[in-house]
Amino acid sequence: MKQVSRVLASLVALDATLAFVAFGFPQLWFTIFHGVDYADPQGFLRRCGANWLAFCLLQIMALAKWRREPHWLVLIAGVRLSDIFTDWTYLYFAHDITWFGRITLFTTSPANLVVGIYLLRAYKMGRVPVTSGR
Repeated sequence: MKQVSRVLASLVALDATLAFVAFGFPQLWFTIFHGVDYADPQGFLRRCGANWLAFCLLQIMALAKWRREPHWLVLIAGVRLSDIFTDWTYLYFAHDITWFGRITLFTTSPANLVVGIYLLRAYKMGRVPVTSGR
């Protein structure tokens, strides 16, 4: 049980950090991931920041509720699994990419897959069978 909470807390920290940097320090993002000046006239990085903020808020809710309402683990598994192709797509199409960006984006898709499967298994192992009362 503590391990599930640690995983959820780690996801909260990760997505809060990503959202914070995307909204507050977009130049830092472009420096770290692309090695170029910030240029995002369509605001796509900040759109991603809003997505990470939504992930963060859902994960905070799951962290608070999953012991009483284990279905929250399935919801967060879905959140993580919905992101398994995004970073590899980003890596493939990014014009400029730093070594840090390349390594990070390469590893996050499989990491999201592993976390998603872990949370689904944690849900399956922890749920109480429903009886019909007959």
